[in-house]
Amino acid sequence: MDQFGDHNDQVSMTIENKKMLLSFDSEVESPSPTLHNSFRSLKRNGMIELEERNKEHDLIKAGFLNGMGHLGKEVEVVAIHKNSCSTILGQARLESFRIYSEAMRKKCGRNANIKYAWFGSSKDEICNIISHGFSTITEPKSEGCFGIGVHLYPANIHGRVLSSLEDENGLRHMLLCRVILGNTEVIEASSKQFRPTCQDFDSGVDNYLAPKTYIIWPSNMNSHILPNFVVSFRCPSCLLGASSKIKKVFPKSNSRIKFHDLLHVLSKYLHPSRIVLISKYYEDFQKNKITKLVLVRKLRQIAGDTSLRAVMKLYPNTTI
Repeated sequence: MDQFGDHNDQVSMTIENKKMLLSFDSEVESPSPTLHNSFRSLKRNGMIELEERNKEHDLIKAGFLNGMGHLGKEVEVVAIHKNSCSTILGQARLESFRIYSEAMRKKCGRNANIKYAWFGSSKDEICNIISHGFSTITEPKSEGCFGIGVHLYPANIHGRVLSSLEDENGLRHMLLCRVILGNTEVIEASSKQFRPTCQDFDSGVDNYLAPKTYIIWPSNMNSHILPNFVVSFRCPSCLLGASSKIKKVFPKSNSRIKFHDLLHVLSKYLHPSRIVLISKYYEDFQKNKITKLVLVRKLRQIAGDTSLRAVMKLYPNTTI
């Protein structure tokens, strides 16, 4: 997001009324009053809720909580949904993953290096991934980013729930995927690499011996990643932590937020790929390629009403 610092916020946008941001159209799904409705969008995308005491349910729940470490005691797993791959496109993606897995086995001497990995985001983005596949990638913006691609986290990594986004019912969602890694290479922090350095490698990791991040290149993101399960949960300690960080960024008396500062606040809630996308639309707005109305609409679509409400509660007279 460094590109905005150079402009010194020459173009600004004032939100005169909270309702302007949250009620001028119906593109963002209205908050649902029950958990049943919260899961409706998952089920519309071919997800099947697993019953408690189901073998898969209990295995995934135990693995998820164990991976959370000490935070696991404060996490409530509310539901686990399984991707049925029942649609025509779902069947095609399943068959594509099988074909690429077999091809990778042949290339790598019968070891395709297939792992389970987590991807955290909003419920809407997860539904879009299940329905249409991955469409956004992470670009370097800090030392925590390794190359340009889809970043996923090993199944045993702690604390990755903050990459998920709270929905209208206070739930967060993590997507558990099967990932074809093949031969991995180490990617340096803040690298702008977006493909293998040579044909010997297939994906990236931040550390070869003890990886905490898997990097799937853009060309492989919809062939080497197969979404399998969605874990929906509550994590009070993480929500309180995110809230306290936001309060430290700006005092409540400050009624003006520069756009790059707003991005910093939203980054506490959103996956990095969404921050990159918001940045792109703001740059288009600065260049007069899109109107203020379009920018607000895109901000709602990408950030979600829940995150924007959280910011506006802290800064009721927000100016961007």
